[in-house]
Amino acid sequence: MEALQKLQQIQKIIDLMHSNGLVNQQNSINNSDSDSYRFIANFILFMLQPCGDLNFTRKCLLISEYMPKISDTFLVEAQQRVDNEVTLQFDRCSPSSSIQTEGATPFPCGDNSQPQKTNFEEFAMIGLDAMQRANSTLEDFCRSYFMFHNMDPNEPQSVFRYLPILSFTESYIYQLDTLNEKLLQSPTDGVRMVCRENVMESSISWVHKWTMILINDTFGPLICLIKNFGLLTERIREELDSGKEYWALERKLCGAFMNNEELSVSDVTRAMHLKSFDYRVLNLILYQLRGEKVNELHMEFLSISEFLVEVADDLFDYEEDVLENSFNILRMFTRLYGSSGAPAELAKCIAEAEEKYNRLLKALDPELSMNYQRRCEEATREGKLSVFHQYFI
Repeated sequence: MEALQKLQQIQKIIDLMHSNGLVNQQNSINNSDSDSYRFIANFILFMLQPCGDLNFTRKCLLISEYMPKISDTFLVEAQQRVDNEVTLQFDRCSPSSSIQTEGATPFPCGDNSQPQKTNFEEFAMIGLDAMQRANSTLEDFCRSYFMFHNMDPNEPQSVFRYLPILSFTESYIYQLDTLNEKLLQSPTDGVRMVCRENVMESSISWVHKWTMILINDTFGPLICLIKNFGLLTERIREELDSGKEYWALERKLCGAFMNNEELSVSDVTRAMHLKSFDYRVLNLILYQLRGEKVNELHMEFLSISEFLVEVADDLFDYEEDVLENSFNILRMFTRLYGSSGAPAELAKCIAEAEEKYNRLLKALDPELSMNYQRRCEEATREGKLSVFHQYFI
């Protein structure tokens, strides 16, 4: 009803503009300038709104004084700050009861609960490619991690009950990861390349827009969504910060690699331990969705398992990562220790991690331990962990 009243008000103002000769009737019908007329009508309605003791004359003086000071750059920054407070085109008014936990506060269903328009409207906030890439991670997460929650990944009800928020989260992460990959492929540090100008055009490209998010408020919109579903914890925030740190380290290390600058061993090992942050985020969200207390033994075991799998992936993807200038532990160790010394140093890392892995595996419930090892065997038959088993099994 209020939306209809607003449209009626706008039409009345446009009719008044016609009658006073401010706009041409024929042009307003046949020309795309109708958007301009609608904008002016909205502005006039704004001017009619009371604001303390300001009268029309004072309002006009203020506009004349401040409009020349408001640049395109300022408006871009203002839009970004506003957008960081809203969710990403998500139905905030009626979250599914299946993913609410005790104490969760649903979104209020008033005017302010409607999805807000963002300055990324010319493309999807989460692209199909990001969703497709996220699918393999989600499948592996369900098959490898559900057992730690006494859930059966072969039961559709178990999967689809929690899938929307898990899928959205992983797709959001992959969307940003895709951008980070684009920056890595640039001939110079992508961050400096984008930020070197003090003034940006108002028609800033989507890559630049996403880059500003990646740098300034990487997970702001995602955190807002998780928080509004009553799922956000300090630990989830910390893991998301780990993701931001990982991407920053990846850009730093790969930039240094390409520019023949010195690499830091501590940065390389730190990045490797941060790399699977998305799995930990998904797992912590699942604990929240199910109203469970985090099992520290399980988290520690899965963390070292994630590290070993990431090492295996890097060995398998070495050539591709070199071509794409991506972070790869073998690639970094080769620069640090030379082609002859790198395998020995990497073997030390593998041995230390493997020792911890075996110790924690024995500490698990015997049935859980058996099920997880069976899952590793399944992955091996599927050809996904052949390198992993070459080193660890």
